[in-house]
Amino acid sequence: MSPPLADQMPLNRQQVLELLGGSDDDWLFSRARLATELAFGDQVFMRGIVEFSNHCRNDCHYCGLRRGNREVVRYRLSHNQILEAAEQVASFGMGTLVLQSGDDSKFHCDDITQLIAQIKAKHKLAITLSLGDRSLEELRAWREAGADRYLLKMETFNRRLFAESRPKANFDERLDRLKGIQALGYQTGCGIITDLPGMTDETLAQDIIELTRLKLDMIACGPFVAHPQTPMALSGNGCVLKSHRVSAILRLMNPGANIPATSSLEVLEPGGRALALLRGCNVVMPSFTPQHVFSKYDIYPGKNAAKAFLRERLEVVRNQIRQHGLEPSSARGDSRSH
Repeated sequence: MSPPLADQMPLNRQQVLELLGGSDDDWLFSRARLATELAFGDQVFMRGIVEFSNHCRNDCHYCGLRRGNREVVRYRLSHNQILEAAEQVASFGMGTLVLQSGDDSKFHCDDITQLIAQIKAKHKLAITLSLGDRSLEELRAWREAGADRYLLKMETFNRRLFAESRPKANFDERLDRLKGIQALGYQTGCGIITDLPGMTDETLAQDIIELTRLKLDMIACGPFVAHPQTPMALSGNGCVLKSHRVSAILRLMNPGANIPATSSLEVLEPGGRALALLRGCNVVMPSFTPQHVFSKYDIYPGKNAAKAFLRERLEVVRNQIRQHGLEPSSARGDSRSH
């Protein structure tokens, strides 16, 4: 029997602003932890992520994979390399495989469809896709092939900040695509970057409210990390505590959603990712990207920077989870709100 689900806490804009400002962190974090326990018990869902291409057609000003970055060493995994990585995800006891790439149109609809079908035929894995803004026809084909979830992040719902961060991207089209993904029956995820350059607490409060209005199954929030090969190179890094407040508020307002503790927390503050599991988060996503390209998925400095091999990295993550009295779970980990 599933644990009971906490009631949604409908915080208004002023309440969200006060909590973002640190008006009562003890109350916020304790209530978020309780809401997470009511929804998921002591389970932390382990998702194995395979970052199979760092090519991207977009030129987002915060991302090291941006099209205009000539210093990044590009790669694409072959079909068989992706299948081999998926095999590892299953063999190491993950309940979900996350297939992620830059917005890389070289991987055609049929390429991804075949991967999904082959993986589903062999493994009892949930499959999450994070492949950028693809057409509804592609998204429908992948859903029919067996994909379970899709993540399409907005980064912010503020139109001015969106335009400054994602040049040439269309705000309305991306938001419509997100709603189209929901209509196709995917467990749907979206997310924001906290402390994105130019973001204020007022902006962030509105982002939290907009995410909640979408009634999502997955919500990602992680702090901004400046990349030296982007137009935002000189901007200050985000605040880990602020990101923790956001995840806690999102948990209270979206009690059944899956909320990952992102690697950007760990980059900025060692232990920050594990601490997020006590402040509203319930998912971790260790990378299963093959070692020879592991460090090249360079969204921000420190991403996939660990020198240890996969088995050691997984053991570190599992130990961090257990040290907080929680249990790493191999369940597929569907959202309670789906």
